[in-house]
Amino acid sequence: MIDFIWLLLFVGGIATAMVTGRMDAVSGAVLKGASQGVELCIALIAVIALWLGIMKIAEHAGLVQVLARILKPVGKFLYPSVPVNSPAMGAILANMSANLLGIGNAATPLGLQAMRELQALNDQKDRASDAMCTLLAVNTASITIIPTTVIAVRMQYGSHHPTEVVATTIVATIIGTGIAIVLDRLFRRWSRRRKSR
Repeated sequence: MIDFIWLLLFVGGIATAMVTGRMDAVSGAVLKGASQGVELCIALIAVIALWLGIMKIAEHAGLVQVLARILKPVGKFLYPSVPVNSPAMGAILANMSANLLGIGNAATPLGLQAMRELQALNDQKDRASDAMCTLLAVNTASITIIPTTVIAVRMQYGSHHPTEVVATTIVATIIGTGIAIVLDRLFRRWSRRRKSR
């Protein structure tokens, strides 16, 4: 569906440019946007590599494991159907820890591993379990302490204080995660009521 929307926007823009005689502006914008995209990616590599290196050191130093131990009670609350000592819970807690530290590249494979482990525990293989839905909601909204990519983009565009977004990011992601958890619980109740009818 999203592919169709993007295609519609793209074709609509070109059609409008043709009708209004502004194809030269479209061509210029496409080339300029591509050039700026490449420049931004190259500039971001250094900053993201630095942060990922710092986070990798923290991971090897055991910070992710420490966070996972701290998050165990949260894991029990969010995923009551998942056994505490199962590989699924371990992957979930590691995913939450990586997201907290802003290690998106590490969080993604951990999230996929958690989903595989949750699928192994799932009785109905053709449907997502409650725990799988919760993982998707929490992982998507995830509280982030260090927004690495945003800091890198702000540095690239010459911000004098690129890290000033950290506090607002923490607040926004806490609110987002809170809403995701509340909605997850509400949809669970609604689903159970619908099944009981």
